[in-house]
Amino acid sequence: MKPLRNPEREVLHFRERLVSASIVVAVGFLVLCLRFVWLQVVRHGEFLARAEQNRIALVPVTANRGLIKDRNGIIIAKNYSAYTLEIEPAKVDDLDGTIDALSSVVDISPRERRRFHKTLDDYKHLDSVPIRTRLSDEEVARFAAQRFRFPGVELRARLFRQYPLGETASHLLGYIGRISTKDEERIDTFANPDNYNGTDYIGKIGVESSYEEQLHGTTGFEQVEITAGGRPMRTLSRTATLPGNNLILSVDIKLQEIVERAFGDRRGALIAIEPATGDVLAFVSKPTFDPNLFVEGIDPANWDALNGSIDKPLLNRALRGTYPIGSTYKPFLALAALELGKRRPDSTMFDPGFYSYGGHLFREGGPKGGHGSVDLRKSIVVSSDVYYYALANDLGVDAIHDFMRPLGFGEITGIDMEGELAGVLPSTEWNERRFHQKWYGGETISIGIGQGKNAFTLLQLAHATATLANNGVLMKPHLVKAIEDAMSGKRQATVTTESGRVALRPENIAFVRSAMVGVTAEPSGTAYAAFVGSPYSTAGKTGTAQVVGIGQNEKYDERRVEERHRDHSLFIAFAPAEPGVQPRIALALLVENGGWGALAAAPIARQVMDYYLLGKEPATTGRPATPAERAPAPSLRAAAAAPSAVGN
Repeated sequence: MKPLRNPEREVLHFRERLVSASIVVAVGFLVLCLRFVWLQVVRHGEFLARAEQNRIALVPVTANRGLIKDRNGIIIAKNYSAYTLEIEPAKVDDLDGTIDALSSVVDISPRERRRFHKTLDDYKHLDSVPIRTRLSDEEVARFAAQRFRFPGVELRARLFRQYPLGETASHLLGYIGRISTKDEERIDTFANPDNYNGTDYIGKIGVESSYEEQLHGTTGFEQVEITAGGRPMRTLSRTATLPGNNLILSVDIKLQEIVERAFGDRRGALIAIEPATGDVLAFVSKPTFDPNLFVEGIDPANWDALNGSIDKPLLNRALRGTYPIGSTYKPFLALAALELGKRRPDSTMFDPGFYSYGGHLFREGGPKGGHGSVDLRKSIVVSSDVYYYALANDLGVDAIHDFMRPLGFGEITGIDMEGELAGVLPSTEWNERRFHQKWYGGETISIGIGQGKNAFTLLQLAHATATLANNGVLMKPHLVKAIEDAMSGKRQATVTTESGRVALRPENIAFVRSAMVGVTAEPSGTAYAAFVGSPYSTAGKTGTAQVVGIGQNEKYDERRVEERHRDHSLFIAFAPAEPGVQPRIALALLVENGGWGALAAAPIARQVMDYYLLGKEPATTGRPATPAERAPAPSLRAAAAAPSAVGN
């Protein structure tokens, strides 16, 4: 029998189920509404910002790097714009395959492939790495037409640094290169590290490095609307960049070129300074290198050629080379003797061609038999070693140290270039600290002719010569004369006041200067041949510094010595040197293994003086002297072949 239905109970159950379902739906709807409120009201600002970030990219825009000009306005470092083809490694699965495909669109040489992989290995933090730079208009058009084939490859407009004079002044200019991990640590010490967002290059050496923050400029930003694929669509807003400041060098680039050609293929250095201001007029280190090689990353072949060369073209000899300075030390020792009361202008001694101390003979570097009777003035003019052996012994190493230090020997000059070395100005205290032994009196003898443990930079020697020419007034040597605002053209001088004075009696300075004039103006002077017929007066001093020692009874014969073991040739000078006239230029120069100072170094100094004072350019430059030309004249042959210690 079929059970009877109860419609009322069924309706009741249905209503219960309906209410339950309604409650579930209502609760779900409430939760959904609350979620909408949470997302669209409470967190509206946060998600709106995220959405905008997905749509808008903030792109840093690098500023134009400041120009570098010489004192006459000639541009020696500038910028140019060009397109570069860059690969974003994170977006490319097969780098080599992509490069192979790209090479069918634009030319990619094996050198460029090697440079790409080297940059990729050395700078892992880079978002994109260039595979080709400086594309032609045709190459740009070809790639743009097939851009869809190369995800992760972008065409970008970049600014590139250029050094239009090539190797000229490379050591003072330096170069820029890609920012390394070490550079990032350096950037963190800058006043505004955030200014380097988006910057790929930084000054590495030279004034490019020491004035990096001035040259860099202020980075700008663009708000760019991008597609989901990351491609830019349009620029929404822009914060303008500010170009870097220009550097006005104190250097006369024409003078710099003349000096570099005068050295030819010889190694050495020259620094010329304006005594009254400290302006460095020429800053030469030979051999040089082409800084353009480093801008985009130097290739291994060129790096090996430069880094492996026996001539060390990357060594800044003017700043970091330390040398014994030979007889160029004698005018300063003569000044010390007068100031300390160890000698009078008429103090005379007999120079027999040797000086005996402790059973050892220190030989004269001049003619056989010595110079005979020598007073203080003649000792400078003819460069008597014996006179300065005796003088050094009378002064003592500590008195020499204490007198020379205020003149800048053995001290950092503070020139506006990083990496300067202090050299060595020996003393008894220094010797005990360095070698843990006492100083022996015999070591002082060689100090008298600029040998022994003396080791100074050419910069120190030039600075001391300029100070002597400036009557004891110290001017900080500097390569940058002024910083120029690129927008307004307003210039701010870098050095405006003296940095100190050395207390020297005017009559003693006048005496030493007069003796140095005799070096170039009197027939017996060691530099007379180089300056004969000069219409201006020059105060100078030759020097010859020994590279390797020879036995006590041996004679020095340049022809029998390997070239790199021959003596260094030195010369210091300032001009004009007439009494009461402010010298306009002072210099120090060294020709490595050049032999006697009068034969290799002094003629280069004459070319410098002739150009700077008279505007006279040398008729022929750039050719090193032949062996016949370098051979001493008959009257000087004995001096050039002098044994043992060398100082002239």
